[in-house]
Amino acid sequence: MKQKVSTTVNGQRREDEVEPRLLLVHYLRDVAGLTGTHVGCDTSQCGACTIHVDGKAVKSCTMFAVQAEGRDLKTIEGMAAADGTLHPIQEAFWNEHGLQCGYCTPGFIMAAAYLLDQNPSPSEDEIRKGLEGNLCRCTGYVNIVKAVKTASQTMGTGQGARTGQSAPAATTSGE
Repeated sequence: MKQKVSTTVNGQRREDEVEPRLLLVHYLRDVAGLTGTHVGCDTSQCGACTIHVDGKAVKSCTMFAVQAEGRDLKTIEGMAAADGTLHPIQEAFWNEHGLQCGYCTPGFIMAAAYLLDQNPSPSEDEIRKGLEGNLCRCTGYVNIVKAVKTASQTMGTGQGARTGQSAPAATTSGE
């Protein structure tokens, strides 16, 4: 028997009927059509499915969609401005080469956004600690940490994202 779930996703109110056992990650991908939130491991180990639930970083494979009732959800698709201007964290991942295949990138960006909300000027050790729930098989983390540090500096000075260029889909949503 399906159950109604009402949420706000990236600022848009949604009401859907879902199976009670549907994971939030599958709700976002299959019902809401937001494929930037990735399913990486199915065991909550990799962090590819990280989103914000009421402002906190959450691995969306650890929640059922019905548990999101009345909650405010933000996915990687909600990070860029309405005009497509990248968020400073997305911009920093692009500029600092903080991605290779891009599969883990949405989760890292969401985790980094939460970290920078909590600590706007983290040290390298604090960045590594803040991102330890996210795994990357490609980069070795050096440029990911550098990207978060750059984003913290950019956000601290109020500088916006670069203009006049388009980033590849992997930095904003990927598939």
